[in-house]
Amino acid sequence: MRGLLAKRDFDTADVPHAVYNFKRPGLSVTFYKSGKLLAQGKGTREFVEFTLEPEVLGEATLGYELETQPEQLEPRLGVDESGKGDFFGPLVVAGVYVNEPIARTLHELGVKDSKAITTDKKIATLAKGIRETPGCVHSVVPIGNATYNRLHQNMRNVNKILAWGHARVIENLLGQRHRMEPPPLRAISDQFARNKATVKNALMEEGRQLELVQMHKAESDIAVAAASILARAMFVERLAALGREFDLELPKGASSKVDAAGAEFLKKHGMNKLGKVAKLHFRTTQKIQAEPSQAE
Repeated sequence: MRGLLAKRDFDTADVPHAVYNFKRPGLSVTFYKSGKLLAQGKGTREFVEFTLEPEVLGEATLGYELETQPEQLEPRLGVDESGKGDFFGPLVVAGVYVNEPIARTLHELGVKDSKAITTDKKIATLAKGIRETPGCVHSVVPIGNATYNRLHQNMRNVNKILAWGHARVIENLLGQRHRMEPPPLRAISDQFARNKATVKNALMEEGRQLELVQMHKAESDIAVAAASILARAMFVERLAALGREFDLELPKGASSKVDAAGAEFLKKHGMNKLGKVAKLHFRTTQKIQAEPSQAE
């Protein structure tokens, strides 16, 4: 990191017990002989998100895996979703094709699991970089709230909806197989269902001919990490659009803040429109319906 900071617009200073110190207005970065790294100042958050995480920590993890795990360079599909745990907004499933040069480019961009990226701005920047990477075929399937609620009413199981979404994305990608060189050997996704056959059974004939690998913490694979970023970027975009449409800030996740926003939505728009912005099977629905101030 010392070499990286030396190339940036930093001044140096002597600090007791430190190997080096770099500083500029709003930020001081000190590495001590004990091995401790200390970043201070109002620019710390930006430094961590846009320099330390993607350029230093990302290089130490994903870069190591690319060289020591040959499967990280093999042609494959990565699939992931966003919005599953969010009361408001759609469920979005995305998939990405990766080969060796694409994997190396994504690594250089700083691609990692979207849950480890703390700002929507960074998600949007990475998503743009992924979409613009030459040869990186991708597919994003947003399942809007009205469709999601209808599917849940019929299937009564979130994992079945996820399997349906994963299958659609894989089939969409395989429909662009002519753009993939070499063709993918397998598709990798997180294991969200106890029965691994759940996704395979949702695939059509072409998809069933592809090896399907489901594993916990699949986002450690750079193809899945890229898919998670595309899915999250679309989720954030659609959630913001819903907020503008109904003139109300719709928070992410499921929390007391979400409960308050849900109760406010009922006051302004009524229960009959909640299904256009929310996943109705969440307990939040019953909770906000019990609020005495809700609209009839």
